[in-house]
Amino acid sequence: MRRIEYKTDAQLASMAAAGVITSRALDAAVDAARAGVSTLDLDQAFRQVLDEHQAASNFLGYYDYPAAICASVNEEVVHGIPGERVLQDGDMISIDGGAIVTDAYGKKWHGDSARTALIGNVSDARRELSEITRAALWHGIAAAASARKVGEIGLAVEEFVRAETGDKYGIIEDFVGHGIGSQMHMAPDVLNYAARDLGPRLKKGMALAIEPMIVAGSIETTTLDDGWTVVTDDGKDACQWEHSVAFHSEGIWVLTAEDGGASELSKLGVTVKPIPS
Repeated sequence: MRRIEYKTDAQLASMAAAGVITSRALDAAVDAARAGVSTLDLDQAFRQVLDEHQAASNFLGYYDYPAAICASVNEEVVHGIPGERVLQDGDMISIDGGAIVTDAYGKKWHGDSARTALIGNVSDARRELSEITRAALWHGIAAAASARKVGEIGLAVEEFVRAETGDKYGIIEDFVGHGIGSQMHMAPDVLNYAARDLGPRLKKGMALAIEPMIVAGSIETTTLDDGWTVVTDDGKDACQWEHSVAFHSEGIWVLTAEDGGASELSKLGVTVKPIPS
């Protein structure tokens, strides 16, 4: 069994620095996402912010992955490789990326986050899919603030999606969230759906990447011949939103949100606490 990594508040603060850089790099990539722009252009916008902050990409070179972001368009669920594809009016694109910072002791700490951008005149269906996925993420984070076990996050995500939309959408099961810290992908798995086994206890010092992936049709997927890009088998749209969240000595803090998640979580009755310095 993989061991869960528990961080000190100081180490989580270093992760918050990586998270803020990740957020700002995503700001740049999302701002650049418009009709006529290639997905490679978005990757370059993301990299430029990392360079400005002297941070490294944790995607580039990961199992030989060739870019700093994943750029997944329309029916692409995750891991879309940036390239010559030009965004069209009406597209939706999920942009996933991360940053690495090095602390004063030479230890590396990771950030990981994803957003979906809507390009131009987007259909109501795509707009709704993105909003449901984004809101499901925040409901999962809100549940984590008082949860006893990791699996309560996925339970909250699924309960929200079903309460809002019934069985209209599918929740991907083949790809899940994860622990994060001195590596990008660590124990424990963070499911985006309800499961009988609620997994390990949530404890101070943990950091989790919570990332619901929701589809407009079947949850069955296929990986393309590039070895990375995952698409829906039925060709229907997919959407991903993600944040990394810290559980520190005084509460929770969303590492990849500039305000720690305060503005969104306050709507759900949750108060975030800054990581003690």
